[in-house]
Amino acid sequence: MTEGQLVEVGDTKLFVDERGAPDALPLIVLHGGPGCDHHMFGDYLDPLTADGRFRLLLVDERCQGRSDRSAPIDTWTIEQMTSDITDLAESMNLERYAVLGHSFGSFLALQHAVSFPGAANATIVSAGVASARWFGLVEEQLANFEPVELRQQVSSSWANELSVRTESDAERLLMDQMPFHFRDPRDPRIDEYFERTAGAVYAPDVLRHFAENSYGGIDVEEQLTTVTQPVLVLSGRYDRTCSVDAGALMAERLPDAEFVIFEESAHMLFVEEPERYIITVADFLTNAFSR
Repeated sequence: MTEGQLVEVGDTKLFVDERGAPDALPLIVLHGGPGCDHHMFGDYLDPLTADGRFRLLLVDERCQGRSDRSAPIDTWTIEQMTSDITDLAESMNLERYAVLGHSFGSFLALQHAVSFPGAANATIVSAGVASARWFGLVEEQLANFEPVELRQQVSSSWANELSVRTESDAERLLMDQMPFHFRDPRDPRIDEYFERTAGAVYAPDVLRHFAENSYGGIDVEEQLTTVTQPVLVLSGRYDRTCSVDAGALMAERLPDAEFVIFEESAHMLFVEEPERYIITVADFLTNAFSR
């Protein structure tokens, strides 16, 4: 049975899966993709709720997952999805909250910090970039990807984002692409990941739309100095999509940033180094909420 609720947010409704004590400090969690849903995190973040300090609000972003699919395509933008975060906080009467975004979700979290400085008490950018210019490195990574026998599978998965049509195709695409996102492309935890994240509802139309438009065209590098809340930037040393150099530059330009490199990870930090991920996030949030 699916738990969670639909929350009215402006012109649409977002599905939110709440985990943890209702009076704990809320952490809005934004999934990657685009085209995925909150199942991306499986139960990997649940330890954050263990001691009652934090409450997870796992969100299906606009027109994805179990959220309302009727919002018009011209609202499928990073800017609108950023506004959705503020509207969601208001709808749920969150006086204090933090935002964690991973991959595509990190673009939303970062844009939110720029567009609504101080609205969140803290922001966590997990495996992200502040400008779409960094995506130019992906082609080189694909061309040199090893093992060679997986190179065509992975390259095709990226190309197929432009033509994906069905939910099953989107799921297959993600499975084919996942070796690219782990330091070890044959990591046995890839299979475990799909077992622990089963039940996802994919949005191939959203994935196709953003793949055709530079994944929303995030471009806030020159605005990072306006961010007022503390920001935790998390990067994987071997990330082939959102490079550690992009994370370093982001942290350098943010006025109040903590930068942590996961030395044994590529893009899937919370899967590849789960214990360190939980400790790092929990310590940061504890300090941020105590200010």
